Amino acid sequence: MLSLLLLAVLVILCRFTIIAMVVPKKSLGQNFLRDENIARNIAAEIDPKRDDILLEIGPGMGALTAHLAGTTDHYLGIEVDTRALELLRTRFQNAEFLRQDILDVRLDDLARRFGSKIRVAGNIPYYITSEILFWIIDQRAHVLDAVLMMQLEVARRLTAKPRTKEYGILSVVSQFYSIPSIAFRVSRNSFFPVPAVDSALVHLTLRQDVPAHNEQLFRRVVRDTFGKRRKTMFNGLRYAGYPEEALKQLTTDLTRRPEELSGEEFLKLTNELETLRNSQK
Repeated sequence: MLSLLLLAVLVILCRFTIIAMVVPKKSLGQNFLRDENIARNIAAEIDPKRDDILLEIGPGMGALTAHLAGTTDHYLGIEVDTRALELLRTRFQNAEFLRQDILDVRLDDLARRFGSKIRVAGNIPYYITSEILFWIIDQRAHVLDAVLMMQLEVARRLTAKPRTKEYGILSVVSQFYSIPSIAFRVSRNSFFPVPAVDSALVHLTLRQDVPAHNEQLFRRVVRDTFGKRRKTMFNGLRYAGYPEEALKQLTTDLTRRPEELSGEEFLKLTNELETLRNSQK
């Protein structure tokens, strides 16, 4: 009975030892994953193959890295914290780690280096979740998919349906350029320090068949109209500077509010606006 009790204590201590080696920095948005079962479940969702090019964002103390490094011939961890980086390189000597801000990483360079598209994974800093999502979408030509831990609230916004309160800019953009799905919900108690919100693991499969379009205009239309989401599309675009007479020429139904339009409908509207703009040059 005593030996079983000692074994249980050792298991618990092992789960927390690596986390105790580095004090999490609030300025870096660090909430280290400390639940081994969750780490295993994330790895199962990623399901890495030997020839995958796998990039982990912010491996931290290596809770997830332990289940990824060695499963593929091409693992790369991007970590900005020098303290964590030293420990990672000591613990996973056959894995490659770079000290760099993830938003400065060019995936086209990595894709050329390895000759293949990249798979992205990680427990990402919550304060730059949106920036990381757009970083992936902007470089989607070089990305197969992304498996990311993020705030539950943001996960719900990514997967929200039109005509719901959560449906907004992130919903339209993420669903237009990818297929997002919530793999599972994660308790805040799975992290150290314990954050103020629960989390969720989101799997985004990047779309390979997005029609050619003016991406800058598409996002501007989405952003401008959701900035006036209580108004109709007509009024939102009018506030954004489009002349009323020009808007009346469009075939898109502008009597609706932005949360009623799908990504495909925003694309149609974007194309109409671009055609209208070009005809007035």
